[in-house]
Amino acid sequence: MDYVSALVPPVVMAIFFIGVVVTIVKSQGGPNKTKEDDAVDAAMARAESVKQTARPENA
Repeated sequence: MDYVSALVPPVVMAIFFIGVVVTIVKSQGGPNKTKEDDAVDAAMARAESVKQTARPENA
């Protein structure tokens, strides 16, 4: 029975990992893609504006 207790954790982790990968793949594209792209664009615009205000061009 030691082999069963040795195999259970890797099997559980493999099933969890497969579930994570499937969730990531399903969430890509479709109606979520525009929402995610907009969120990334907004975050990058905020980061760029903070960088520009923190360091003036003339200094």
